[in-house]
Amino acid sequence: MKKRDIALTGTLLVLIGILIGILISMVRPDSWGNDFAEVRVTEIQRSSQPFINQEDLAEMDTRFLFQKIAQEVTPAVVYLETTVQVQGRGVEEESRDNGIWDRFLPRRARTVGSGVIISSDGYILTNNHVIQDAVGDGINVTLSDKRSYPARIVGADPSTDLAVLKINAENLKTTVVGNSDHIDVGEWVLAIGNPFRLRSTVTAGIVSALSRDVQIINDAMSIESFIQTDAAINRGNSGGALVNTSGELIGINTAIATQSGNYQGYGFAVPSNLALKVAGDLIEFGEVRRGMLGVSIESVTHPIARDLDMETIEGVLIVNAQSDGAAFEAGIRRNDVVLAVNGKNVNEANQLQEKVAMYRPEDVVTLTIWRKGERLEKDVKLREMQVPEPEILDFDEEPVEPEQFFEERPEDYGIEEQSFDLGFSVQAIPGLSGDDSYELIVRSVNRETEAWNRGLRAEYQILEVDDEPVRSLRELERRINKSMQSDGSVSLKTRTPNAVTAYFVLNR
Repeated sequence: MKKRDIALTGTLLVLIGILIGILISMVRPDSWGNDFAEVRVTEIQRSSQPFINQEDLAEMDTRFLFQKIAQEVTPAVVYLETTVQVQGRGVEEESRDNGIWDRFLPRRARTVGSGVIISSDGYILTNNHVIQDAVGDGINVTLSDKRSYPARIVGADPSTDLAVLKINAENLKTTVVGNSDHIDVGEWVLAIGNPFRLRSTVTAGIVSALSRDVQIINDAMSIESFIQTDAAINRGNSGGALVNTSGELIGINTAIATQSGNYQGYGFAVPSNLALKVAGDLIEFGEVRRGMLGVSIESVTHPIARDLDMETIEGVLIVNAQSDGAAFEAGIRRNDVVLAVNGKNVNEANQLQEKVAMYRPEDVVTLTIWRKGERLEKDVKLREMQVPEPEILDFDEEPVEPEQFFEERPEDYGIEEQSFDLGFSVQAIPGLSGDDSYELIVRSVNRETEAWNRGLRAEYQILEVDDEPVRSLRELERRINKSMQSDGSVSLKTRTPNAVTAYFVLNR
């Protein structure tokens, strides 16, 4: 064989080996998964002494105040670039030459965002959506001094849209974490991040509102109690810092409300108290451990207060208390109104969710309850969220042949569907038991309707209406109409695609 033929054969074998390796790596289910960090427990301190105290603050000119805050906090805010697989996401795709390798390699894109250093040994707090779907070794962190490090995921919590990363670095500049319960509407705040890849950008505004629930986190157990600000926040600011005039971190910038896709004056941040609790759990356990009351709730409105003979419109109504839940065991019942958690007032459903989310299972919280004109104190020992076990089939039983199942059904027996005025449609799918019961599955939910705003989503299964099981569309329609006519509201018990039980109260 000629030397030229030997060289060509060797080259071809090498190329074949590379191609086989690429194909094997693509087939492996974990080949593109997140490369999670091996966590060692670190300590995150909440400083009670900001670097600018109230006396200095009163004497300082606003121009120099903002300058000092920016100089102090900016080194603790990092720039993130995440490489993700393109799966219909609206992100900037990596440039390619459209060569032969594009036919074999998955398409990738880069997303950008921000993060906040919360410990000197390299733990970084950011948004889950910034690093979601990252490929292995696909997260890069750039500090304000331009040093760059690969980052690994410590843990993520979709229900609050938060995540923690780790880089191998020491003696980093960290933020002073403030108490988000102490902020008020009208306070000056600064947003620090990397909008449109513009590194270390600082914008100023005020706190526009507190405890905002804007229905942007798509998770069955979502907790939304955002700080709203008019400080300019754009794409790339996600995961960055919202700080007060004492230079304390009081929020993690997360989202904007806009019709153009860019800043229009409405930005939202996760409060620092909730963010720090989530970060601590992720670092210590690799997951969030959240205590649950076991109730479905609704903010008290004027009609509710009138029906309950309340003198003032305040608190959160207990729509339903699960018989095996922590609240029921502590003596809390339907139509009780929660006024406070450990002495802190709550007037919105998401406020109650946020306060309880600050505690872990087995923690005891004291709820102030209004019941028929009396104020009561109830100590509740929180429980861990329970996910129903999947149904296990008994293979010892004789299986039902498909022919037997369909014999008893007419040939034109199809799946029924019905729309409801509350903004959703439901499909009735025949059950496997052979009787006349159906699985009632939400097919679609119209945006900006009561059902959508309350959090009901497609593919949720409706199990009960006002604590009564429903097994057909006719029964579902009858019970909903009856409740709406008598009470003006209806309570739905559902099961999400992740087998989590969720309750929704829909009003007329």
